[in-house]
Amino acid sequence: MADGNRTEVFVYEQVVILISCALSFLGSLLIILTYIIWADLRTTPRKLLVFLSIADLLSAVSYSYGVWTIFDGDSLACTVQGAISTFANTSSFFWTVAIAIYLYIFIVKSSQRLADSLVLYFHLISWGVPLGITVAALCLHKIGYDASEVSVGWCWVSIKAKDHVLWMLLTGKIWEFLAYVMLPVFYLLIKHHIHRAHAALSEYRPILASSPMSNSLTSMADRKLTLIPVIFIFLRIWSTVRFVLMLADSPARQHPVLVTLHGIGNTLQGAANCIMFVLCTQPVRARLANLLCCRGQSRAQGAESQRNGGEDPPSHVEDNGTRRYLDEE
Repeated sequence: MADGNRTEVFVYEQVVILISCALSFLGSLLIILTYIIWADLRTTPRKLLVFLSIADLLSAVSYSYGVWTIFDGDSLACTVQGAISTFANTSSFFWTVAIAIYLYIFIVKSSQRLADSLVLYFHLISWGVPLGITVAALCLHKIGYDASEVSVGWCWVSIKAKDHVLWMLLTGKIWEFLAYVMLPVFYLLIKHHIHRAHAALSEYRPILASSPMSNSLTSMADRKLTLIPVIFIFLRIWSTVRFVLMLADSPARQHPVLVTLHGIGNTLQGAANCIMFVLCTQPVRARLANLLCCRGQSRAQGAESQRNGGEDPPSHVEDNGTRRYLDEE
């Protein structure tokens, strides 16, 4: 299982984690593309989600290179990969919390102006702090081969550094711990506010309260507000467990199941965000389905036109998917 202090990464673990990286890359890319394609979906929260997706996409690329390579010592490639993943991973923590803060101020404090005014500070902190930490770690030669003690094939903080625990905290773990606390608090406060507002509205509008659409939308929002911190913690907790086991010098940190869960959790955030905010968001999902249906129908009409000698189809024919989408809007 392990060679001394080096945790062995098996081939099946590589395959599973590379698939996770690919899903995260595609999921992050889909979030970015939907934001670019449809201008009316470019709300500030979705813009913040795009910045989070950029960090997750960068993480997926750097982690996939590390898992594919399986570094066995310090090298320039190891240092570069470790620096990129350190910056991207830390930035992802900051952007995840930034979105929670924005939604809290926007929904609970009912101040869009204040929430929007914080976006510049989100940029300065979510890009600037990770960049500063990463540059400092590079200048002090702290980034390097870590023998997969708290990674899965990729490089992070050099295990040879005497103060490697301190730098592991500074380059990721301390921000991870803070996110564990802040995300549940903010989203619980948001949920509580929404439930109170809905209860007050139901008291004065019993017809609306009994509306299936109203209940459906409230239920979906409630599920998302619950799932966001739960999914984040579930994905990240395995790396935290391995970090604690490393501090305790426990051989359990090298268990293949724990190593695999760590690899999946660190690389799957982009895919999880895509599922919640694209595939499980009705307006975005409807547009994607409509786009695919239109392309499929265009190909079918093109083939039919060729069979009919190049004649155009009747102009009164309308795409049923488009009609349904416009009716819902």
